[in-house]
Amino acid sequence: MSKDLWLENYDAACRLAQEIAENIHERNRQQRTGGNPAKINMTLRASLQKLKQNIAQLRETLNRAAVQRHIMQAEADRRQSLVDDLASRETRLNASFKGDITEAEPSRSTLMAGGNGSGSAVNPWLINESEETKGLSFGEIKNQQQQIIEAQDAGLDALASVLSRQKQMGQEIGNELDEQNEIIDDLAQLVDKTDGRIKNETKRVKLLDSKSASCGMMVVIVLLLIAIIVVACWQ
Repeated sequence: MSKDLWLENYDAACRLAQEIAENIHERNRQQRTGGNPAKINMTLRASLQKLKQNIAQLRETLNRAAVQRHIMQAEADRRQSLVDDLASRETRLNASFKGDITEAEPSRSTLMAGGNGSGSAVNPWLINESEETKGLSFGEIKNQQQQIIEAQDAGLDALASVLSRQKQMGQEIGNELDEQNEIIDDLAQLVDKTDGRIKNETKRVKLLDSKSASCGMMVVIVLLLIAIIVVACWQ
């Protein structure tokens, strides 16, 4: 069975409310750090208007379903409670969006919750303060964060140095391989030339050996002819 369309729209509205809360927190952070939150303010205005319209649509759809008895009265009451709760959240988000956070030294609630310490500007969507920061003043928390950032920067610098050294070693190895390849190419050419010379000398030796054998036979034949002539004349 497919999920109820009303519940899907309600879930989408809840996700939009969560996104608005996170954007308000980011807007407040930019204002505290001297950034320019103009763009995010425009996005927040549009999102808040859309959330208001979604809540109105949820109410209208729920009322029509209840009148037409498409859902049970108990389910209608449950959904009405969900819409009322979502509307309260939308009201708090509007208050957070319009809140003034220009105080010189943010309070702990501002630092950990993204508001300005006033009841109307505290962001109710964010997580509670962690155990690591409890008991610390605002300045101590800033120092702690600065130390973490400096440690991360030092780690990144060390990593960059290692990578640079590895790159240099890689280049040196590459240059050494190029030199070795050139030496191997020279040796291969020298071997080819030597092999060619050996083959030529072998051919010459075979030719000389063949000529020597032919000359020996001619000498033997001449000597035999002389011997025959001598014997013939002697008789």
